[in-house]
Amino acid sequence: MRQAEILLVEDDRDCQELALRALRKAGYDEVAVARDGVEALGMLFGEGGGAGMEAPSVVLLDLKLPRIDGIGVLTRIRGDERTRRIKVFALSCSEDPREIEVCLRLGVVAVLQKPLDPAALRRWLS
Repeated sequence: MRQAEILLVEDDRDCQELALRALRKAGYDEVAVARDGVEALGMLFGEGGGAGMEAPSVVLLDLKLPRIDGIGVLTRIRGDERTRRIKVFALSCSEDPREIEVCLRLGVVAVLQKPLDPAALRRWLS
């Protein structure tokens, strides 16, 4: 798998397209996409038959994912020396303070509300 600057982990195709469009408008073209937590971990760690990839600079991680949820993926990212320092932004439609607290405790840079705003992405990712 080629190097990607950003790994987008999003299961909803409409949200995925909106996020990719916002990323392109913000100037980010090197984006890999995982559609669930298992696929994301496969891409990051080469698990479950995944091809593996060089660690991206940023992970945009939906919290509501099938198979392994975003918190599970985030816990695994933070628990491994190879990925511990990757900037992770949680993506959410919810403003649940408990969910935000858990994400911040696990070291996300921020919880970004969907749909993503290109100007906000430029500010956060630069």
